[in-house]
Amino acid sequence: MAWWKSWIEQEGVTVKSSSHFNPDPDAETLYKAMKGIGTNEQAIIDVLTKRSNTQRQQIAKSFKAQFGKDLTETLKSELSGKFERLIVALMYPPYRYEAKELHDAMKGSRDDVSSFVDPGLALQDAQDLYAAGEKIRGTDEMKFITILCTRSATHLLRVFEEYEKIANKSIEDSIKSETHGSLEEAMLTVVKCTQNLHSYFAERLYYAMKGAGTRDGTLIRNIVSRSEIDLNLIKCHFKKMYGKTLSSMIMEDTSGDYKNALLSLVGSDP
Repeated sequence: MAWWKSWIEQEGVTVKSSSHFNPDPDAETLYKAMKGIGTNEQAIIDVLTKRSNTQRQQIAKSFKAQFGKDLTETLKSELSGKFERLIVALMYPPYRYEAKELHDAMKGSRDDVSSFVDPGLALQDAQDLYAAGEKIRGTDEMKFITILCTRSATHLLRVFEEYEKIANKSIEDSIKSETHGSLEEAMLTVVKCTQNLHSYFAERLYYAMKGAGTRDGTLIRNIVSRSEIDLNLIKCHFKKMYGKTLSSMIMEDTSGDYKNALLSLVGSDP
């Protein structure tokens, strides 16, 4: 990975690995926070929102080794409501969390499924695009139109990555060589809009809180899943697009320990 790409990705992260990390005292802090009558919610926030997912998994192992209890199950028994949902989400390894949320969404118990990507379908779409263009003389324009206009932004980003591996050229270069005129312009516009993923997630977060009520599943899922990827960059786009910070909207729309935990994950304003 080029140094500049690594730097950009690190700049986008709001939750980073804690330096001088030791899972044992963190596990002990969590145990004490939940021992006896009452719960020290702030101690839980201070530990779990300030550690990377990898470090949280190590804390869970230490918790089990020291106290003979499953950390996630203990958190579930001590917490409740939206705060519990957020903290438990932090304890899942990323791929297991995405799989769980997709499963719940398909059962109708979560807000939607549009943030999720089926890797197999993405690969198939990439192969279909290649077969419809670079692999044949002429172009199956309807195949391009169908895939570009009916798939979600997150899905298309995965398709474009797979396509470049197959074709050894970008989807933009293929569109330029295979189409012309207004169709070429329209397809390139779809690709350009799709590739601005930070604006896409900013929009999802905004509409999760806009108007009456809050789509807490969307809010939790996107903040948790992007906090170790590009949430800082999403925050910048959020402010440009809506004239207010993500933190200010969270403060207006949520409350209590749930609000404090979200703000800790989101970090300082851009």
